[in-house]
Amino acid sequence: MTDHPPRTRIQQRNRETILGAALEVFSQHGFRGATLDQIAQAAGLSKPNLLYYFPSKEAMHEALLAGLMDTWLAPLRALDPGGEPLDEILGYVHRKLLLSRDFPRESRLFANEILQGAERIRPTLEGELKTLVDQTAAVIAGWAREGRIAPVDPYHLIFSIWALTQHYADFDVQVRAVLGGGKDDPFDGADRYLATLFRRLLTP
Repeated sequence: MTDHPPRTRIQQRNRETILGAALEVFSQHGFRGATLDQIAQAAGLSKPNLLYYFPSKEAMHEALLAGLMDTWLAPLRALDPGGEPLDEILGYVHRKLLLSRDFPRESRLFANEILQGAERIRPTLEGELKTLVDQTAAVIAGWAREGRIAPVDPYHLIFSIWALTQHYADFDVQVRAVLGGGKDDPFDGADRYLATLFRRLLTP
């Protein structure tokens, strides 16, 4: 197998520009609604130039999803089974909220992929993600059995954390419209609220 020559600085910059434009378009329109013309326009490149770097819309989408899954799983991987249970769970809530704040387009890309059947990431969902969630659920169940947190269904706890944190990225426009322009950053308020909510839920 022949090694590919290293990319030049310009090639690397163009790839990053294309992936950034693709992320913007996919997060707005989903995979099915996005077109190569839209991505080329967002990248400020011609369509042939786009296809020089990525042979298809599918290739761009797969490249984005591959990078996204590592980012997506990192907050859960950081939960320490040997730590203080309440601190570890609240830390996970905080990290997930920061992910929604700092990577809103990636969150919407992921949500769109799920809503469209998760065809391109189903193996990861059923493999790497499920394994990690199973392991974390076992840790949480152990904490509950030991009386270190209140009894809770560990899977539905994790699902609720996902729902209550990712909402702030996926429904950002709605959140800001309801809060109005004079309110504090919604993520600051959400962080305080969710810490109180889960602390009350989980304290034995």
